[in-house]
Amino acid sequence: MKQDSTRNTSYTVDCEDYVHVVKFNPFDSGDSCSLIAYGGKNYVVVGTCRFQEEDAEVEGIQYKTLRTFHHGIRVDAIAWSPETRLDAIPPQIRFCTAASDRKLRLFTSDLQDKNEFKTFDGHSDYINDLVFAPNEGQAIASVSDDHTCRVWDLEGNEKAHFVLRSPGMSVCWHPEEAFKLMVAEKNGTIRFYDLITQQAILSLECEQTPLMSADWCFKNTLKIGAVAGNDWLIWDITRSSYPQDKRPVHVDRARLFRWSRVNENLFATTGYPGKTATQLLVHHLGHPQPILTGTAAVGSGLTWHRTLPLCAVGGDHKIFFWVTEM
Repeated sequence: MKQDSTRNTSYTVDCEDYVHVVKFNPFDSGDSCSLIAYGGKNYVVVGTCRFQEEDAEVEGIQYKTLRTFHHGIRVDAIAWSPETRLDAIPPQIRFCTAASDRKLRLFTSDLQDKNEFKTFDGHSDYINDLVFAPNEGQAIASVSDDHTCRVWDLEGNEKAHFVLRSPGMSVCWHPEEAFKLMVAEKNGTIRFYDLITQQAILSLECEQTPLMSADWCFKNTLKIGAVAGNDWLIWDITRSSYPQDKRPVHVDRARLFRWSRVNENLFATTGYPGKTATQLLVHHLGHPQPILTGTAAVGSGLTWHRTLPLCAVGGDHKIFFWVTEM
């Protein structure tokens, strides 16, 4: 747990294995620490982080593992449930994973004796992304290479099923309006669905492919961001179905796009894992150049802290953290 200047990382946490995916809990869990989950070859680790940027008594980062969950297979994506509470008695941890066997697994734990998981079957190909309904957390949406977006209840029953025209790469739930879902497809189309009528209500076009990742801005839900080809693209959905802003950033294709949780002009993108390193770029819409460039040894995953301008990427036996300016 140290300040690591060699790769301009703000902090690192050592892990037992290669980290395939890392995810801060985007919801308030009732505790002053932030929950973080990361997935390796066959397990998920849930831990807490506290940073000196939020607590003067912490030197750098204070990290603690709460529990390691046996998973049995490589973890490809993790979604946190808003029902996760550290201030409940007993505490409740709930998250869902997507794995390379095309199944979803819903984990519920009280960090003591109760550790349950349910498996959801239905996708016929690789699952690229999943998300919990943000209000009550009673549904999960997932998108897959099988050209579907599916919505499940917590028992694993399929509640809705949207047929896509290409692989589904990202899925996001509207932070306030529980019936709106955004699905980004590899062919460069982003569609919004009404879960009540189960109809598409709006679509956006990249005009370039492959679209690899898209995100809904938490601070301003009229903004959508994505990466396609080598570029990042930003839409204001009230203005046009075509991007208002785009820029080439990653020479070897862009991989992930994530908005900051604290500033509507701040976002991060990653390049494809190269031979030696993955490039992380943090962008601010007011600046022509990236405001931070980081590298991580064959990194994967990208996640922002809930209340700090701080993002994390997984890597070889490490999680890398970067703090940026607002």
